[in-house]
Amino acid sequence: MADVRETRVGRAEQKSDIALVLRARESGGIAVALKSSVQDLFGEQIEGSIRSALEALGVKHAEVVAEDLGALDYVIEARVETAARRLFGVKEPGAPPAPRVKPRPQRRERLRRTRLYLPGNTPDLMLNAGLFGADEVILDLEDSVAPAEKDAARVLVRNTLLCVDFGDAERLVRVNPLETPYGRADLEMIVPARPDMLLIPKCNEAKDIADIETIVAALEKKHGIEPPLLFMPLIETAKGVLHAHEIAAASDRVVAICWGAEDLSADLGVERTKEGRESFVSRGLIVLAAKAAGVQALDTVFSDVRDTAGLLESTREAIGLGFEGKGVIHPGQIGPIHDAFAPTAERIEYAQKVVAAIEKARARGSGVAALGSKMIDAPIEARARKILALASSLGLIDAKREGGGE
Repeated sequence: MADVRETRVGRAEQKSDIALVLRARESGGIAVALKSSVQDLFGEQIEGSIRSALEALGVKHAEVVAEDLGALDYVIEARVETAARRLFGVKEPGAPPAPRVKPRPQRRERLRRTRLYLPGNTPDLMLNAGLFGADEVILDLEDSVAPAEKDAARVLVRNTLLCVDFGDAERLVRVNPLETPYGRADLEMIVPARPDMLLIPKCNEAKDIADIETIVAALEKKHGIEPPLLFMPLIETAKGVLHAHEIAAASDRVVAICWGAEDLSADLGVERTKEGRESFVSRGLIVLAAKAAGVQALDTVFSDVRDTAGLLESTREAIGLGFEGKGVIHPGQIGPIHDAFAPTAERIEYAQKVVAAIEKARARGSGVAALGSKMIDAPIEARARKILALASSLGLIDAKREGGGE
């Protein structure tokens, strides 16, 4: 009996996905056996996409058994490419789809109140992620993806970046660390797809950033990518906490640093609690490091998606420590976090009075301003203007009336 070589990719039970069995054969062209939830409407189109993807990868003879649950064309192409890479050893650059999303200008300064983590091998979650309203969307290739599926997730995330519009959300990809078998391959496939930022896990020292930057810069030059990709280091160890400032200041690409509670707790040998007592010192050091380096400090996720009261308490504490954003693992957490970060009407009114008093004093030629019996110094002015800028960006006040005048 002839040796039958085959590989499987995708999951039939997952919405918006397609499960493929790809078998090699010596002749007979490409044969496709398809079962689809939309067979009558799109069966021929799906079969055509499978054939075209294989032909683009140089595969002339193969048998495909496919079970489709509403996968879009870029998902089908990703699954076919992964199968062909596994079975036939297809090399770079593979067959990336033509970009449907225009590259956007990078913004160092922007709201990063929420960053929504999405497993990189789940096409249904990524398809509509831009509708959830998070400031950032993270397509994850690291913790949420099993080792056997790293290659499939990598191709799918590349195609998603090229084909899906995430609206105003900043698009991040969490790559695997360079010391793993997957890190460099992640960069080689993801950087040409032009995410807005890379989330860099397991950062312990500045060298971790420098090593990534060397590879990324070479890939940007090779593919003509401008402006440079931004970085967000993720601190997850005691060593990383103690080196947080050098990590935050390691590159001009770094715009924010964040931390991971589960890994840090494990490294410290402590249980993670809802109150976060075990991480209080670490969080304070991370905020200090970020502020000293001139970048944003972003808090970790709150893991209990049903505890809205606990989420709000955790977010308010993070704001009190100086964090400017928080991780999110469920879309339902986005609204409460945004509400917590929004300045209250009372804070806005007070900030307007502060700015109005300062501007009135300066109009009189005075360098000294007071509000009631309290002198207004530079830090108070800076804080007031920051509150008003945030309120304006959220549409809570008219930008032309930040000072409270008519």
